[in-house]
Amino acid sequence: MAMPKTFPRQSAVTEWALAVVLLLLPIYGHGQSYPVEYLNSPYVGWGVSKDQTNSINLANAWKIFKKNKEIVVAVVDTGIDPLHPFIKDNLWVPGVVKNAQGSTDSFGMDFAKGRANANRPYDSHGHGTHVAGIVKSIFPDVKILVLKYYNPEASGQDNLNSTIDALRFAVKSGVDIINYSGGGPEPSNEELAVLKEAEKKGILVVAASGNDEQNIDKGTFRYYPASYGLSNILTVTTHDENLKMLASSNYGPYSVDIAAPGNRIKSSLPYERAGFLTGTSQATAFVSGVAALLKAQYPDLDYHAIKNIILKSARKEPALKGMCNSEGRLDAFLALGFAAQIKNIPDFNVKVAQRMPNSRNMRQKASGYLIRDQRRANNSLTGPKKISQ
Repeated sequence: MAMPKTFPRQSAVTEWALAVVLLLLPIYGHGQSYPVEYLNSPYVGWGVSKDQTNSINLANAWKIFKKNKEIVVAVVDTGIDPLHPFIKDNLWVPGVVKNAQGSTDSFGMDFAKGRANANRPYDSHGHGTHVAGIVKSIFPDVKILVLKYYNPEASGQDNLNSTIDALRFAVKSGVDIINYSGGGPEPSNEELAVLKEAEKKGILVVAASGNDEQNIDKGTFRYYPASYGLSNILTVTTHDENLKMLASSNYGPYSVDIAAPGNRIKSSLPYERAGFLTGTSQATAFVSGVAALLKAQYPDLDYHAIKNIILKSARKEPALKGMCNSEGRLDAFLALGFAAQIKNIPDFNVKVAQRMPNSRNMRQKASGYLIRDQRRANNSLTGPKKISQ
């Protein structure tokens, strides 16, 4: 089968993987095959569109996907709308069983300062619900553990302490992937210790590169937790509909790994709404979703392999050269196809070569719908966000 003309030129290994998977598509095509109607949902946008070549190529990925294991993604963020029709059935809490009506009094954990109920992390901001919706749009069967850390009225130290508590709970719960978009410019020994424990347990941490227009390879712009340099951290920047990196996004050929859709991303918002947010937080959620697909189909792949697969299958883009380690953007189809070919190669599951520490900075020159993340001095949780009702 000829390679589609709309596919840009790839590295030799990616072209090889793509060609093999296309040839085997009639065989692989009897996988999960989620209904295409999912991609027409009012809660999703161009990043997963079946009709746009600038998307993550999800429709083709689903044709070769088969779920072999339940996967839990911990979303450490601003909470969730537990009644949102798009994501309410994906919420998961360890040890909690839903009642006959499918509801529960516990839909996550709230670690934020001044919380009203530790088991009911309501999202009064919208960011967490939006991020969770992106992860679900990529993997409709994903289980999401909602861990709220953010309180806009809390001090920076209080929000940092809440973050550490949330991360500790995620690690203790044995989640597969942690999606985390907050952070700050100074390190924390406690936070580092928790993330090292996640590394020991094989948990992949997907982190945003940040929105400060900075080259975060430079030591003065390092940001934590990504800058701890742990092997289980995968750092994400953004690209827009024209396959250009957003000017607001942080970059770095050593510190940043890959780009994913991040401009005016449509997803779920509280009170059954949909809306558009922009930033590296949104791009991070796309990568978490694809990582969850890989782990669900190939449970034997460890986080080293999943990280390598995502990077090696990235679509090379001229605009991303010198901006991130892979010099490319996320492609779900190529990632699953590449995994299908290499999962039994004995020496693939090895640690990636030592590189400069990952880093990201979440401070953003912002306008419109924006909160200030006071976890550390005047840094926002994500980039500028514009919401349509």
